[in-house]
Amino acid sequence: MITSADLADLRRSALGTANPLGVAADLADAVEQGRLADPGDAGDALTLAAEIAEVRARLDAALRYADRAVAAYPSGDDARAGFARALRARILFRSGGREDEAMAELTALRPLLTEQPDAPAYVSAALDAGGRSATAEEWLSEAADTLLGQRATAAGDPAETASVTAGAAVEVGPPEAPGVLFFLLQQRHRVRRNLNMAHDRTDDLADRLENQLLRRAQQQAGEPDLVFFPRAEFDRLLADQATLTEVYGPDWDAHRARLEKELVRLAGTGRAGLHVLRGSVDGLTGHAGRQNGDPAEPQVRAGYARELEARPDARIPWPPERNDACWCGSGLKYKKCCLPRSRS
Repeated sequence: MITSADLADLRRSALGTANPLGVAADLADAVEQGRLADPGDAGDALTLAAEIAEVRARLDAALRYADRAVAAYPSGDDARAGFARALRARILFRSGGREDEAMAELTALRPLLTEQPDAPAYVSAALDAGGRSATAEEWLSEAADTLLGQRATAAGDPAETASVTAGAAVEVGPPEAPGVLFFLLQQRHRVRRNLNMAHDRTDDLADRLENQLLRRAQQQAGEPDLVFFPRAEFDRLLADQATLTEVYGPDWDAHRARLEKELVRLAGTGRAGLHVLRGSVDGLTGHAGRQNGDPAEPQVRAGYARELEARPDARIPWPPERNDACWCGSGLKYKKCCLPRSRS
């Protein structure tokens, strides 16, 4: 029997196994043979199977699993059903010759952009896969305008739209459950940045809301960032800033393990396009100096992470293939280097 906990573990580890496609096939068989401890997990198991097959470029199998996943969810209002449908659209785009079907599926999901926090990410990711990033920006912008307009109207005076857009009347929500508007603005910001579009007032609002949320999260739980220091930089960092051992780890092995575990956790929440941000001592101290702050301050480190995020050359994609060079730059294969660190 496959439990919900097993599914969560497989989402973290399946692509690192010797036979990911075998894992996908076993998940599909488990649904068919009634080997799920909770039959309500059928959609989740089939969605995971489809994701694995898509990553391994077995698009025919991925589409079969995705079709079954969509059918397995008892309600079309289930947020997980929306993700499965967007995944199906993404696979249709990649299959070639089925772009109209993919767009029809995503157009049906478009109203969810103003209703479900995860929708902006999975809808725009599917559009990106189909080379429709400009469409993603258009949809996200219209959805953002809709929600911001509703906030202004709720404030009692349409003339207050400017103050809402400026951020004065927008609530980001608590760190553990940011609101729909927050995720919508962040995803719009990401898409526009990838399209090299000029920063506008709504992008400014996205930055302010992110800063607000980061400050709250750091105050409540110390949420780690994904800044990675290569070995020589890491040793220099701790020599200059010994107090940062609690943040980045007491040694380079612990530093890499911390990042690998956090990336695995984020992947388990459905996040795609993950990467670490290559940092440097000079970059961190320089940012701290410009902010009249200290690298030991959480808000300074968070600001440095955002600065790196805006630079494509600072992003190291994750995860690599098992037999490819590890993301940490050690020169070893991923399977022999940082992959096992997520399980230690």
